[in-house]
Amino acid sequence: MAGTTLEELVAAAEAMNRKGVRVTVDYLGEHVVNPDEAERCEDRYHRLLDEIVRRNLDANISLKLTHLGLDVNHMLAHRTVEELLRHAIAVGNFIRVDMEGSAYTQRTLDLVRDLHRRPGAAGHIGAVLQAYLYRSEADARQLCAEGVRIRLCKGAYKESAEHAYPSKAQVDANYLHLARLLLQSGVFHALATHDEKIITKIERWSAREGIAASAFEFQMLYGVRRDLQERLAREGWGVRCYIPYGTEWYPYFMRRLAERPANVLFLARHTFRG
Repeated sequence: MAGTTLEELVAAAEAMNRKGVRVTVDYLGEHVVNPDEAERCEDRYHRLLDEIVRRNLDANISLKLTHLGLDVNHMLAHRTVEELLRHAIAVGNFIRVDMEGSAYTQRTLDLVRDLHRRPGAAGHIGAVLQAYLYRSEADARQLCAEGVRIRLCKGAYKESAEHAYPSKAQVDANYLHLARLLLQSGVFHALATHDEKIITKIERWSAREGIAASAFEFQMLYGVRRDLQERLAREGWGVRCYIPYGTEWYPYFMRRLAERPANVLFLARHTFRG
């Protein structure tokens, strides 16, 4: 993560931009339990959108619905995201609504699709799909048909075999299948992975299919495989770095560790590489 303050976040974003890497910013937090917390989070994101403009950053924002009140009530989350979307449209920016556990998948996609249909909202709000979920191909086809921008990731939450592919090989195969589906849709999508073998396959496949490097972007976490991020940017591929910041880093880290220890082991192996 970039740090706990807005100033630290801006410094990290500017450094990545100088290397030709775009940024998406996540103000850390989730599962707020009262409206005041959700509204404070909304206010922080409004400040972020203004700061992106003021500093001329190549950056957008990523947010979680439970950080904006979804566990309090659906209408609170809908209102806060709708206000942020209006702001993003006004300043020519973009909001990515992150995906959480499978219990939230349908509600999250319903909210994104509803807001995406609002006048002027197309291209300013997008969703995330997780390749380990069985349902993701159907979701991808629906979102692509509606022109909704998607970030494809493998999936970081612990899920049962009732909802998700149980093996890494199955998840990797589905990730590649979904990536090809997205890149053939004509919508600008993001492929979030640090898996160099998958990235190489996508590079080669997109070149064979005549899909321009500018038609999509790769996304990776801040500080993870910096060598790979910078190499891809130098070669002309779109790359966006996901930068989390804020004071909630410790509870966030501990929840991720409890849910899926393999995530933390992955970060430990790759954070300092390059």
